Amino acid sequence: MSKPLLPDRHPQADFFVCDIFDAAPKADIGSMEHPIFSLSTKPDLRPRYYEHRGLTIDIKPSSDGLATVHDRDILIYCISQLIRAINDRREVSQVVRFHASDLLKSTNRMTTGRGYDLLKAAMERLAGTRISTNITTGGEEVFETFGLIERARIVRKTREGRMQEVEVKLSDWVFNAIRAREVLTLSRDYFRLRSPLERRLYELARKHCGHQNEWKCGLEILQKKCGSGSQMFEFKRLVRRIICSDQEHSHFPDYSIGFSHDERSVIFRSRGSVPVPTVEMFEGPLPSSAYDEARQVALGWDVRYLEQQWRQWCGAEEIEPKNPHRHYVKFCQTWFEKRGRP
Repeated sequence: MSKPLLPDRHPQADFFVCDIFDAAPKADIGSMEHPIFSLSTKPDLRPRYYEHRGLTIDIKPSSDGLATVHDRDILIYCISQLIRAINDRREVSQVVRFHASDLLKSTNRMTTGRGYDLLKAAMERLAGTRISTNITTGGEEVFETFGLIERARIVRKTREGRMQEVEVKLSDWVFNAIRAREVLTLSRDYFRLRSPLERRLYELARKHCGHQNEWKCGLEILQKKCGSGSQMFEFKRLVRRIICSDQEHSHFPDYSIGFSHDERSVIFRSRGSVPVPTVEMFEGPLPSSAYDEARQVALGWDVRYLEQQWRQWCGAEEIEPKNPHRHYVKFCQTWFEKRGRP
């Protein structure tokens, strides 16, 4: 006796297919703020340890070296596609499939044979680099060890031997940040910046300056946030070269960059080109218990005032917290740590 239904010849895949060609470039806030990626253009085999205000990151390379700032393009492409799909109310998955040529074109990379070889090497470094950290993503602070991607594979090659379709499984850490919308939009000119240090400086400016008029950062802290292993005099020389180039060509996206008068700090000033977020203030509800917890971690502050600051900040930074309660209390705690009692 025949079955009442025909066989499901095309079951729904357990992966997300990238098919949006105009998705705005987006990056996760965690790795924009902290030095996850190497600035080197040569294999970087040095383990790195970073600590800042109670946050720790231990980064260990594989035999291929640490994942680089340019390798990050793959994550940016995947994050951009998934966020656009979520905004369109589409189902997404931790496993992402895309055409290699689409990624290469979207990230301003070469589509020659060498471009495909570099893409393969980048995926190997992303999968091989191991990170141990207590960075919070998706409202959870969990100490864990992971790769930036869990795996990558070439689904099919053309007759010429070039990869055609690629499948990447993102780490839980990255996927949690996507689902919590802990991401920021990047300028498309980010992919046109030549040096890894330029890209890193832009990421920091986008994260810390955002929509403000300016952001000032001391050279020592800036070097630490960039993850530069150079001596200070060499780091300052490299930053000076970028500043001189920007003063001549105004090429640095969204922000101008310059030294302070004593040259001990770098000042990023907004050019007014950062897109205004579509949501100006986060509107998610908070339970009454959140205010009680906020009073305990932000002694002396008006927790309703802090709520307004938090909602405006989430809107300006395009953040839609998955767990607003935890996110708000953490914001209040950080506010108090930076400013003390009113």
